[in-house]
Amino acid sequence: MPSFLQIIRFCIQTINCINEGVGKTISWLTLLMVLTTFLVVVLRYAFDLGWIALQESVSYMHALVFMLGAAYTLKHDKHVRVDIFYQACSVRNKAWIDCLGTLFLLMPVMGFIIFSSWEYVSDSWAIQESSRNSGGLPGVYLLKTTILLMAALLFLQSIAWFLQNLITALDMQTEEL
Repeated sequence: MPSFLQIIRFCIQTINCINEGVGKTISWLTLLMVLTTFLVVVLRYAFDLGWIALQESVSYMHALVFMLGAAYTLKHDKHVRVDIFYQACSVRNKAWIDCLGTLFLLMPVMGFIIFSSWEYVSDSWAIQESSRNSGGLPGVYLLKTTILLMAALLFLQSIAWFLQNLITALDMQTEEL
């Protein structure tokens, strides 16, 4: 029978795998975004051609990279932080700071984002919102859905981050639990 600590570690590993996969997959959009931007510029200035949809696709990709890559960034602890006091702390104190920050800041903010944007995204889905520009991309409602996806992925990662730091803070590295 698996111990409680093994179950927690399995949850952490599962969440980390999800966000690692999303992050690595979405990172390819940065290359596609550069190539698409290059294509837009070449078509515009070399051939005097332009497509609104192609230009909007760069904005869509940019949004996807940042929105869906946020949890991946948290997983790798690469978010910007003001670490005037944090850097001088011990590993256990850093873990406690991360636990409290996750519990009292990150999780409530992600919950608020989900709660406050739900109607905004639902309304967009209800009318199947598309670009306001003639010849623009359809599916603005899909892009707006990434607000909820970002918050959900960050909330999931915050659970893993909290549990991982709690294990460190409580010094529960052994399999005795």
